[in-house]
Amino acid sequence: MNNCHEVDEMIGSWKASGLSAPDLIRNTARACLGWPYVFGAWGEVCTPSSRGRRKRADHPTIVSKCPVLSGKASSCGKCAWGIGVRMYDCRGFTRWLLQQAGLDLKGAGATSQWNNDANWALKGEKQDLPPSMVACVFMKVGSKMNHTGMHLGGGEIVHCASGVQTGKLSAKGWTHFAVPKGLYPADILPEAPVRRPTLRKGAKGDAVKELQERLLALGYDVGKTGADGIFGKKTLAAVKAFQRDRGLKEDGICGILTWAKLIPENGKE
Repeated sequence: MNNCHEVDEMIGSWKASGLSAPDLIRNTARACLGWPYVFGAWGEVCTPSSRGRRKRADHPTIVSKCPVLSGKASSCGKCAWGIGVRMYDCRGFTRWLLQQAGLDLKGAGATSQWNNDANWALKGEKQDLPPSMVACVFMKVGSKMNHTGMHLGGGEIVHCASGVQTGKLSAKGWTHFAVPKGLYPADILPEAPVRRPTLRKGAKGDAVKELQERLLALGYDVGKTGADGIFGKKTLAAVKAFQRDRGLKEDGICGILTWAKLIPENGKE
């Protein structure tokens, strides 16, 4: 396991070499594997005193996972987390990673970060995340984002849960993604408008009608009633056919990437 001084030296070397921001984030995230989770922490060095300042009854692991605070040892010498490592909670880890690339996220928690559109160049449901792109990912439960991590590309995620660890975008729970502003040049991002909602079978309303009208204009059959604003079986089949013809994932869900192909001026064919 790397300590923070080693990782800081790595980051300095990567920056000096001119490494791109996405690759800097990839390398940094992997270099931090094994570092501890502490609720409310944003990247400070983990010590008994820094943990103790964050002590709270509803997060007992702040104390129980520390040999010194829990009374199991007199020093950090045998701590499973190692010596001289940084500590984070989930939203603290992603923010700290982005700060290494000169970026920042506004918001005290995962939900407030997600809700602040000033943070993001692009966001949507996880199936619309361009596979190679570095992005923050979220787990939505009800109306809140209760966990966040960093997608490094190819479905690989590094996140801080019981510690900094790897995971898969395909794992149950991950629902949404957001690409931070400034991470990529604007001209390589899909430019589908955030205002258009993700649509699936059963949806109703003006957005569905717009979808159907666009499909009809491109020669796809949405059913006898035409653009009626109801996402039924025929619209589902039309969306899947369109996705298949455009080389998209054929899931019948109209999200950011499908909208971008349907409305070329807002994306790239």
